[in-house]
Amino acid sequence: MGLADDSNHTVPKQMAKAGFKIGFPGMSAISAALRERDYAEVYEELADARAYNMKLLDGAMVQMMYEFRDGALLRHRLAFFPSPRLAPFQEEPEIYLQDTLFAEIVSRRIVPVPFRFDFDAREGVFAELVHPKCHFTLGQYENCRIPVTAPLTPRWFIDFILRNFYHTAFHQYAEKLPVHGALFETSISPKEQQIVHVLAPAATR
Repeated sequence: MGLADDSNHTVPKQMAKAGFKIGFPGMSAISAALRERDYAEVYEELADARAYNMKLLDGAMVQMMYEFRDGALLRHRLAFFPSPRLAPFQEEPEIYLQDTLFAEIVSRRIVPVPFRFDFDAREGVFAELVHPKCHFTLGQYENCRIPVTAPLTPRWFIDFILRNFYHTAFHQYAEKLPVHGALFETSISPKEQQIVHVLAPAATR
């Protein structure tokens, strides 16, 4: 059995100025995630709109959106929204793998924390140490922007999710991902390298 319970096909969209965006049919619904509301409400609105690339067995939703201009990466938004009601896969993996009908378990020990990897190379957006080109945001905190050394490809984003939230003693899902050499170039500034940051695989210049 795979980990995905539902998925949407990838949708390319032509943009102005020799650009295009790659995402999913419910991309317009992501504005819900930016509003100051209870996380459970945000999650339900995104789920109802099927605003995700894939939905996993424990209800977690994965979003991946990339925008390119003139052949170069301009922006990406890679988000993970765990279910606020179901127990995480890591807590009860065998229940999900054996029968998803028994997955209605509320975990009182683990707090679901959404996170995002954002990248934005548009002119006027970058502000060193304040708004890094690539950054990691935890828990929907508006000003949480932990610098990341480089943008992430879909492969490395999925690897991050599987390796940190779905590995168990018997299932090492990240090891089954295809190996490829596609990487984006480093985007972190020298000053941002001097503070706590996240190291991502990157192409050498």
